[in-house]
Order: sequence, then structure tokens, then C-alpha cells
Amino acid sequence: MYNPEIETMSRSEMKALQFLRLKQTVKRVYENVPFYKQKFDELGITPDDIQSLEDVRLLPFTKKKDLRDQYPFGLFAVPMEEVNRIHGSSGTSGKPTVVGYTKNDISNWAKIVARAIVTAGGKKSDIFHNAYGYGLFTGGLGLHHGAEELGVAVVPISGGNTERQITVIEDFKPRGICGTPSYILNIVEQMEHMGLDPRDTSLEYGIFGAEPWTEEMRATLEKKLNIKAIDIYGLSEVMGPGVAIECYEAQNGLHIADDHFLVEVLNPETLEPVEDGQDGELVFTSLTKEALPIIRYRTGDIASITHEKCKCGRTHTRMSRLKGRTDDMLIVRGVNVFPSEIERVLLQIEGLFPNYQIHLTKKGSLDSVELHVEIEKHLYQEVGEDLGHAAVQALKRTIQHQMKSTCLVSMDTIINKPGSLPRSDGKAKRVVDKRKATPVTN
Repeated sequence: MYNPEIETMSRSEMKALQFLRLKQTVKRVYENVPFYKQKFDELGITPDDIQSLEDVRLLPFTKKKDLRDQYPFGLFAVPMEEVNRIHGSSGTSGKPTVVGYTKNDISNWAKIVARAIVTAGGKKSDIFHNAYGYGLFTGGLGLHHGAEELGVAVVPISGGNTERQITVIEDFKPRGICGTPSYILNIVEQMEHMGLDPRDTSLEYGIFGAEPWTEEMRATLEKKLNIKAIDIYGLSEVMGPGVAIECYEAQNGLHIADDHFLVEVLNPETLEPVEDGQDGELVFTSLTKEALPIIRYRTGDIASITHEKCKCGRTHTRMSRLKGRTDDMLIVRGVNVFPSEIERVLLQIEGLFPNYQIHLTKKGSLDSVELHVEIEKHLYQEVGEDLGHAAVQALKRTIQHQMKSTCLVSMDTIINKPGSLPRSDGKAKRVVDKRKATPVTN
């Protein structure tokens, strides 16, 4: 463990520490962030009303829209001369969400990520290949500074230039790697294209996140690379990568850094707490952030939590792997479908490469799903590169049957030749919404 005293702290001790830090955070936002002062005043509460950890439920929620409305620096709790770094989202769907960090925030974040890397199986003697993107996105620099804090030799290669990535992996012989699972899969695919066996690398563990991925994708990455594939969770609004991570020993839930983040799981409809083990929306309150402390941030991520001690010995709250996002959920002809469920089904079907896109279209006045998949290279060669072959059509029928029986929605399936769907150097674009661009016909 990176910090056994903290990571094995009793629940009563941890709750006492969380309450102390919650009080400090509430006072900070009330006195320094006009947005929160107004919210508190509207609810008729002050920091003095927080008398227990459970009183977090008295506090207002924060949504992504609030960060956009306060763009760029309206939620900062310190003057700009104390801000050490600024990160932000891509802003592809509007103004980006902007987050700031003091020098102390950066230090805390580095320690949180160092702890996460150890939890994932990392050691100080490792070479660590960082294939997350560097820049406004928190992934690359977040893992970078955590790796340096731990003392590993970090390779800041970022995303892209896949052949160079492979050369560096072969020559530098890293023990650990991190990146989005879709991009790591691209590296694997390119290795195979070059006639290399991805299982023969020096890699032993991978830390993957920043996009939804399934147990089936984990199994694919572990088999193809002969590694332990570890799920990491984080979001820039709360801190960045490292909010939670799976342990190497169990891979059974992600350990939340309880000393820095207070988690709630709420019914997204009623906003009432759910029991341990029940799915709901993750809501986080930061406990140590200075530049941009955040109160009850509604993540939109669906998961459950448990407070049971893990077999690795850690006692922190564990969250399940994400089941989906409230804003990613597709509603097709009245049926709720998560893209992660589509991926889970696809990756269980023999003959498909684990790359796909979901196109939302219109058929008449009804929403329709068009599923674009890639055939495995060896099967493509077996059928003589004929996508009309009986074996390919049988595969298509299998996909459609499995989707209908599991997701309860009929999906048009388009099977493509290997390598034809878009690849990404970062987060994969799995859903393409063509409904507004598709003319409605009768």
C-alpha cells in the first residue's frame, strides 16, 4: 500500500476525518464563492448547520450546467494568484467546464494518483507508459504527476503515433501502461497487424479509464496483452483521475479516496439515498480542494457502493464499475438502452473485432438503431473477403437476435470489413446521433 494508515483506517475514524474536512470545505465555499453563498441563502442554511456527516444532505447540488454558467472562473474559491494550473473539458457540446488547482491541490492530486498506481499493482521501480492525452484533459498530466510522485520512470508519450508507441513499448520495456481502453486496443490491433504478439511485451498491468468499458472489454485486453486490466475513475470537476481505482488483488470494485472525496449514491429521480449494493447516481463532494471545491456534484454516472472491507485489506468505500450514465442512456421506442450494455453483448459474440459504433437514425417518425461492427480479420479471410457470405449473414442474424433478446430493441446491423470503422487516439466516439440530420419519410 502507498499509505497503509489511511487506506486501512476504520470507518469511524474515516467518518470523523471526513466530517472535519466537510466543515472546512463548506466554510470555504460559503465565504469565497458567491454562487454557493446564494444557494445556501436560498435554502436558509449556513456552515453552522452542518453538525454531522449526514448533514451533507442539507447542501445544494452542483451540476455541470452550473460550471458552464459560471464559465470560466466563477466557481473558483481563491484569487487567481493562488491558482497553479487550469484544466478544462473539450467543450465540444458548448462551453468547456473549467477547473482550477492551487499548488496544494496539485500536491494532493499527485499523492492520490500515486496511491492509485500502487493499488493497481505499480511499484517504484517500474517504467510506466502514459498513453493518455496531455493538455486541458486531466488524464495525461494527472497520471504523469502521480507516477512521478510515486517515483516510477514515467514515459510521457501521450496518445497517437501508434507505431512509435509500439517501438517504445518494445525498447523501453515498461511494466505498466495507462490510457483509454479503446486506444490501448488500437495499439494491440496495430501490433497484430505488424506481426507482433502483444502477449510478449513486458507489460504486467494497465490502468484504463476516461470512457465507459465493460467486463468483456477487460477480458479482451487481459487476454490479448497478458496483463491485469485495472479500472480507474475520475472526472475533472471533482479532481481528475484517481478519485477511485480497482485493486490488483481483487478487481472487485473501485476504492474511493475517502479522505479526499465524500460519495453519495442517490436515486436519480427522487434524489433520495439508496442502500449499499443498489444502483444510483454518484454524487461527490470534495473534501480537500482549495481552488475549486465542489459540493454534491451530480456526476450522471450510475453505480453502487459497498462499505465492506476488501480482501486486499483496504477499508475505503468501494464503488462498482459504472453501469452507464444518465445522459448516455438511449431511449429507443420507449426502451432504455445503455451503450455499455450493447458493448457487453457484442464482445461475447465470436467473429467480431471489439470496435463498433451505434448510429441513431429515424425510420419514419420512429427512432431506430443502426449497429456498425467489424468482422474479425481471420474470419474475413476465411470467407474470401465476401461480406455477403453465408457465414457472415449468420453472424449478422446472431448479433440481431442477441441484441433483441438482451436489450429488447431491434437493431439494424451493418457488418464492415476489418479496420474500416474510425479509430481514436483518445476517447472513442461510440454513439453517432443522425436523427436531426435524417429526413423524416413516410
